[in-house]
Amino acid sequence: MTTNPPAVWRSALYALRGGFLIRPFVIAFLLATAGAVLSAIEELYPAVQVIVPSTLFPSNADPQVAQAILTTIATATMTVVSIVFAILLMTLTLASTQFSPRILISFMRDQVTQWVLGIFLGTFSYCIAALPAARSLPSPFVPVVTVVGAMALVPVCVSWLIYFIHHISVAISVNTIIDRIRRETEEVIDELMPYPRRALNMEARDGAMPADLDCAVTSRESGYIRYVDIGRLRSLAKAYGICVRLERRVGHFIAEGVPLLKTTRGGRITNERALELLAAIDIGPRRTLQQDVEFGIVQIVDIALRAMSPAVNDPSTALSCVDQLSCILIRWLSREAPRSTYYDPPHALRVVVPWIKFEGLLDLAFEQIRHYAAGDAAVSLRLMRALGDIASTVTDPGTRLLLLERGKRLLKGCEGRLQKDDLERLRGRLQLLRPCSGAED
Repeated sequence: MTTNPPAVWRSALYALRGGFLIRPFVIAFLLATAGAVLSAIEELYPAVQVIVPSTLFPSNADPQVAQAILTTIATATMTVVSIVFAILLMTLTLASTQFSPRILISFMRDQVTQWVLGIFLGTFSYCIAALPAARSLPSPFVPVVTVVGAMALVPVCVSWLIYFIHHISVAISVNTIIDRIRRETEEVIDELMPYPRRALNMEARDGAMPADLDCAVTSRESGYIRYVDIGRLRSLAKAYGICVRLERRVGHFIAEGVPLLKTTRGGRITNERALELLAAIDIGPRRTLQQDVEFGIVQIVDIALRAMSPAVNDPSTALSCVDQLSCILIRWLSREAPRSTYYDPPHALRVVVPWIKFEGLLDLAFEQIRHYAAGDAAVSLRLMRALGDIASTVTDPGTRLLLLERGKRLLKGCEGRLQKDDLERLRGRLQLLRPCSGAED
């Protein structure tokens, strides 16, 4: 099977950057190398030991003292590593049960945790790599500089441990979690939609779709569509002289054997070419925030729904979720909608990629919360205010009318479930939303 290196590399780098593998491993490897190389240099050039004052290491002629120091530091660091892992696992368990299991990916990508693990594992590796150099036979040798380096790493580890405890206490706060998800989602929007929205709505600029998509390319694996290499698809479509349409959006699940792509001129699609086209699409067992804006919204909505459940009953968290969701929607509206059609050359349509529209994004963000918050005055009022905030940032009449309709739907769902004074406050906020829309009942 022929694969597409850019798509594979991007997916691999995203996975490594978000896990506990690459950064701690690199730090541990570098410090282990430093311990081995430094002790070897000392043995080849003993004169370098004079740079260490005797007050720092008075027993510079006793290998057993050096061995004891290195062994003690290595043992202590591994003990602390076990404590760090215990704190981390407790945090992951609490976040998964209290908020949503889908937010674990944010904790996995936390750089502070990766650095702490890397520093402690690196200090352990440094001591173990330097330990063989401290020997009594056949000729006594004490790697003075290397031992002092290990001693210098101790306060570094202690400082990182103190900062890690502080960081975890802050990171486990629900407001911090929601804010981090919102920032990561906005970064995806900025990458997917890099251009500011112009006064003229350009969502309808794409041309007509081809009608002769007669060849279906089925998925060879099951999973979520995580990334589409549009540039690669366009170059392949141009090389084969075809037009390709993606049948599912990024973030959607695709089962093995289900058509993932449809192309024109099916006679040109050999099995090898079909594999080339499929290799431009990354499919995996879980959703990611590479191109999936909806996934960020889903995570925040999950937290809001769990907060409103009778078992938790935490409306303040739901209010924070609504606030952050409104920020994401405002960021989306401030950008030019992502392109769905790609041409090469300009007159030849090559790739069609479906993206979610603002109406779908708005419903994804607010509809479930609206349904479960119909009997909660605070959350319903915050939803209405969020709709007004979004409407105040746009000038498109269609978008404003859409927001007004959602406001009316919110009010209708709350009728009969809220007290009269709460309903009056809700109607008052709807009236504030109405002038923004320029529409009447």
